[in-house]
Amino acid sequence: MELIQNTSDLSAYLAADEVIDHHHPLVRETAARLAKGAADSYAYARAAYEFVRDTIPHSADSGDPRVTWRASAVLEQRTGICYAKAHALAALLRAEDIPTALCYQRLAHDGGGGHVVHGLVAVRFNGAWHRQDPRGNKAGVDARFSLDGERLAWVPDPESNEVDYPVLYAEPHPAVPGVLKAAPDRSYLWKTLPTAL
Repeated sequence: MELIQNTSDLSAYLAADEVIDHHHPLVRETAARLAKGAADSYAYARAAYEFVRDTIPHSADSGDPRVTWRASAVLEQRTGICYAKAHALAALLRAEDIPTALCYQRLAHDGGGGHVVHGLVAVRFNGAWHRQDPRGNKAGVDARFSLDGERLAWVPDPESNEVDYPVLYAEPHPAVPGVLKAAPDRSYLWKTLPTAL
């Protein structure tokens, strides 16, 4: 699949905004701590990915009812669904000047019936984009940071009307922050998640 930037301006994939608030002190402190042990930007990107994947539980896996959407809040509260974790990883990567996009898949809803949009990130290294899934591993899910072929949590099944969306967004797709901000808790959010983009 050919990934498509939604803007040709590469600097847009380094920008801070309300959601990817990499200017926030907690994001900066976390990035600086992770960067200390990294020999180069690739090692930093892997460390940031593994930090978000492994130390911030996916709220559905942990049973946490809280809904986070802003990167700094995800890092502070140590919880979030796929979108929120993607926002946190994007902020940590952009804080260290690594161009990072938000991207999505349409997957069968794990709650049964229908579909749901799943959030990922893509990092730019060596002139190419590489998708990564910081969702968090569990039984049956073994996502890994990779620049040599994708190691995502799920591969969409076209026969089940699942889709890899090729667009790389500099800002979250508008449907995503909207549902996160409107949800008082995760059980409400689960009923309002986007089903397609």
